[in-house]
Amino acid sequence: MKLIDEKRLESDPVYRFEYLAEFIGFESADADAVQSVAMYLGPMIPELVEKTYARLLAYDATARHFLPRQSGFEGAPPIDLQTLTSAHPQIQFRKEHLARYLSTLLGRTCDAKLVPYLDMVGRIHTPQAGNKEINVPLVQMNALMGYLSDTLLEALFALPLELSEKTMAIRAFNRLLWVQNDFINRHYQS
Repeated sequence: MKLIDEKRLESDPVYRFEYLAEFIGFESADADAVQSVAMYLGPMIPELVEKTYARLLAYDATARHFLPRQSGFEGAPPIDLQTLTSAHPQIQFRKEHLARYLSTLLGRTCDAKLVPYLDMVGRIHTPQAGNKEINVPLVQMNALMGYLSDTLLEALFALPLELSEKTMAIRAFNRLLWVQNDFINRHYQS
């Protein structure tokens, strides 16, 4: 039986990542599988982003989090939910962030060097980073990650790959997104 320092899981993000990756089974072959589909998924990122934002803006519980000025956005934020559209400059700014996130997952090695980024993705949706007014409830983050996971898996199922390659990529993304989800959830602990 492997011994795990549970206190260290809370204080050392790299240790946490390594534990999660090992437990879930996210190995170097999974990281390779994620990168192997970049040539297919990369061009699909704009479509994946549009689909995700259409869903986010379809519900007041998720859309309302785009009303406060987003950290780094210089323009005027939306006035209210009625004027919030997919074309609003702040939403375009946020879409660019999601596109960069997806590109990062596809283009970077999925190892300890990725940990600060995965952790930051979780932190920026809370008052702990960026704009103190932005505090996306955990239920909305889980909804987003569930939707994003399903959207990515749907795209992966449609790729022109052999079943074994497709299966490997699907399982790899599933594992990686569970690790990401933990790095989101950790910032919601009291």
